[in-house]
Amino acid sequence: MENCNIEHLQRQEAVEIQGILFFKGMDDAWDKIQNFQARPSDIVIATYPKSGTTWVSEMMDQIINNGDEEKCKRDSIYNRVVFMELIMPGFSDGVASLNKMPSPRLVKTHLPVHLFPVSFWEKNCKIIYVARNAKDVAVSYYYFYQMAQTCPHPGTWEEFLDKYITGKVCFGSWHDHVKGWWEKKNDHRMLYLFYEDIQENPKRELLKLIKFLEKDLSEEVIDKILHNTSFKVMKNNPQSNYTTLDPSAMDHTISPFMRKGTTGDWKNHFTVAQNERFDVYYQENMAGSTLKFRTEI
Repeated sequence: MENCNIEHLQRQEAVEIQGILFFKGMDDAWDKIQNFQARPSDIVIATYPKSGTTWVSEMMDQIINNGDEEKCKRDSIYNRVVFMELIMPGFSDGVASLNKMPSPRLVKTHLPVHLFPVSFWEKNCKIIYVARNAKDVAVSYYYFYQMAQTCPHPGTWEEFLDKYITGKVCFGSWHDHVKGWWEKKNDHRMLYLFYEDIQENPKRELLKLIKFLEKDLSEEVIDKILHNTSFKVMKNNPQSNYTTLDPSAMDHTISPFMRKGTTGDWKNHFTVAQNERFDVYYQENMAGSTLKFRTEI
């Protein structure tokens, strides 16, 4: 990700590709994204936005580097775990950045499963998917839309919630995303994690990651990783909190990138009427799925 002024990209309307909204610029690079060439050693972190992507990315980088703090301070998280499909002229070219990276590469994606480049399936790459409950994602995404200048204007909370419910936000519908990846785990090497579980018991979930990545780490290293990937430490770490990006891309005076990192903050934002309407939408769209989420811990 290039650190430069991106005024030409600010508050651009989202573009629609195969029925899903994306950031302006990604439409011109769609073939490049779809034809991305995976390597067998690639490790993917897939999420719907604002579901713990940066948190788990930091955990994975720490695991791969055996808890070596200095190695993990080598660069900002967005250059250590590259956002593959983020291609915006003069700001970011995830595909080009990944092509230059040595293996093993950590690859970040927010793509719905049906738009994920086929080469990752062909190369049988390991994938970690992280899901977070829909209500907290809605709130977190609203704040992100406000501070991330490359997003379209969010409007009011009420307006944004309407767009979110109908999937008219970047990367599409939350329920389609989490369900699509949940079903894919049955026929691919995938570890499906839940944000709420990581928050409730970070060590238990970290051990799942270590096992999935086939690493053998000492108790001392595990404890060190747990400390370095705690919300408090990451929030104050410029290499993980996105404060190294130019304010023309992310304005932390509006809202910090790492805001609260909690479960249940939706209660401070949803009105009774909004919550009732959301529950109806949720029941309709999650009917028949075995996926279960917690909206409080």
